[in-house]
Amino acid sequence: MQSKPLGKAPSADIMLSFVVMGIIGLIIIPLPEIILDLLIIVNLTLAINILLITLFTKNVLEFSTFPSILLITTMFRLGLNLSSTRLILTQGHAGHVIDAFANVVAGNNYIVGIILFIIIMIVQIVVVTNGASRVSEVSARFTLDAMPGKQMAIDSDLNSGLITEQEAKKRRKDLQREADFYGSMDGASKFVKGDAIAGILITVINLVGGAIIFSLNGQLTILEALSQFGKLSIGDGLVSSIPSLLISVASGIIVTRTDNANSFGSDVLEDFTRNPLLFKIVSFILLILGIVPGFPFIPFALMSAIIFSLSFLIKQKEEKAEIEQIKQAQTLELKRKKEEQSEEEPVTAFQVEPIAIEIGYALIPLVDSSKDNSLMDRIVGIRKQTAHELGVLVSPVRIRDNLYLGPNDYSIKIRGNEVANGTIYPNKYMVLSQEEEFPFEGIATKEPAFQLDALWIDQKDKEEADLDGYTIIEPLTVIATHLKQIIYDHASELLGRQEVKKLLEGIKEQYNVVIDELIPEIMRLGEVQKVLQNLLDEQIPINDLATILETLADYGMITKDTETLTEYVRQSLRRTIAAKYEDEKQTIHVIVIHPKVEDMIMQGIQKTATGSFPVLKPDTVQQILENLGKIHQELTLKNVPHVILASPKIRLVFKKLITFNFPDLAVLSLNEIPNEVIIETVGNVEV
Repeated sequence: MQSKPLGKAPSADIMLSFVVMGIIGLIIIPLPEIILDLLIIVNLTLAINILLITLFTKNVLEFSTFPSILLITTMFRLGLNLSSTRLILTQGHAGHVIDAFANVVAGNNYIVGIILFIIIMIVQIVVVTNGASRVSEVSARFTLDAMPGKQMAIDSDLNSGLITEQEAKKRRKDLQREADFYGSMDGASKFVKGDAIAGILITVINLVGGAIIFSLNGQLTILEALSQFGKLSIGDGLVSSIPSLLISVASGIIVTRTDNANSFGSDVLEDFTRNPLLFKIVSFILLILGIVPGFPFIPFALMSAIIFSLSFLIKQKEEKAEIEQIKQAQTLELKRKKEEQSEEEPVTAFQVEPIAIEIGYALIPLVDSSKDNSLMDRIVGIRKQTAHELGVLVSPVRIRDNLYLGPNDYSIKIRGNEVANGTIYPNKYMVLSQEEEFPFEGIATKEPAFQLDALWIDQKDKEEADLDGYTIIEPLTVIATHLKQIIYDHASELLGRQEVKKLLEGIKEQYNVVIDELIPEIMRLGEVQKVLQNLLDEQIPINDLATILETLADYGMITKDTETLTEYVRQSLRRTIAAKYEDEKQTIHVIVIHPKVEDMIMQGIQKTATGSFPVLKPDTVQQILENLGKIHQELTLKNVPHVILASPKIRLVFKKLITFNFPDLAVLSLNEIPNEVIIETVGNVEV
């Protein structure tokens, strides 16, 4: 990667480079008192600002530069310490700010100031810095341990179409940045600890060195020197240790934060006001303590009254929220009844939607479009991905509440008929595992899209499940994945004439010649629709419409049979079809059909008005299915992806023969595999 020329460097980078070099210069260049006073105030302001930033930060990645800032501020404080020490030892004073801190804190007794300074250092080193360092170390280890599971969850969301490739890259980058942050904080905490120790040594040097220098040269007596330099040393130590303590507290806050949509203050308020009953218990305990002989009654009683009042305020707020929720439910019910009682509704109001979702009342918040990452946003992403992968323009999905459903239930309907349903819990998480039992308490269930064993767990068990390597799925992801799978399984039903017309209109400007030649001279729109539906029935994407239409134009004059035309189109799309089933070595593992079985099927083909079907003896069909099932099971256990290879004449009827028992097993013909693709036989269907 080429580096940027210096002349094009961002102004912030240039400014920061001067700031860092200026901090190094503090160690060498003597400063006048007025400049030192100004820089001390800048140091204090910077520390306060950093502390406030951490209080309003929602996750560590919002302040990912904190470890580097920790090093820069530490060097800044040490530079100021050296500058103030130079002034103290050479001139006997170090500006108005240090004098002010010394007079306010120590007064006329510098011994008290020394004790306060030592207490601050103990709190900073032993309590705050050590704790923050330990939290950073543990968080770094846990984050690294959990990275494989989190990356699998990202890949799962990407594969299910819930996130785009760009979003997946961003999540992986954020995951790496989070691990790097905690690792950096583990080391950066040592800077603050070393700075505190250096501050103690510098304070001792100022006291002892100043007293010795000014008493030996005769300017002050030993007692006067100790008094003067005691106050100066304490003032200098305090102006350095207080900003250092603030930044230590900031580092402790940021490493103990968990990812959340709220700031630190919002989380604290929510946690403390969650249960008003606790406030009443605390109020009662304080009142009992105030009655105990020897304890001051008025302070305890006053605090008891305040806490008791807070419990009532919190209770009223909860009741108001419940009333609002009830009003919202009543409003929805009245709206539904008005819609049912309306006498002048248009005809479209009585027509069923191509695809719709009905939800229970507890799932209504998932549909709130004002929130980020709502179900509406997920559906938009699914429709885009379906258009990209299958070439189908899915109609907008209608979402409505259904009071006859359970609170946490949902139902997915195609053309007004339920095709799938499920249950999700908005306040829980679904975990998946290949183990028979889960080490958590929860609600046993099945993942609705792929029927995998799963368990709904509470928020408190999420972190442990993540560290143990379980795949964790959010409630919104569960219903979105289920919806996407239903759309893929029923894509042919969702492709009506209106949708086909939109597809053709979308490419007409670019491919107007083939469209004008094909429709209506050679084929009708409904016949084109039937071919496209046949492709989608076997999960063949139709996003290469140009090739499909040109093939239909070539063979549409020869035959009007849509099944035969579909086979011709499949042969034209052979590269697209083969790419779905070949491995990284361009190899397709196939189960071949014995020639005798092919002859039996070919002789039993019967054509009807609705298509071609195989007519075989029940015993023969049973033997074919049993033999195929045995081979399919063995290959699945060995994790060998495979398809069935048949001759072009029987491919379609053989697919119809096995589709009920093996709906996901693809059947390809020899004409659908390009010459450069390697075919490896892994089984043989015979009777």
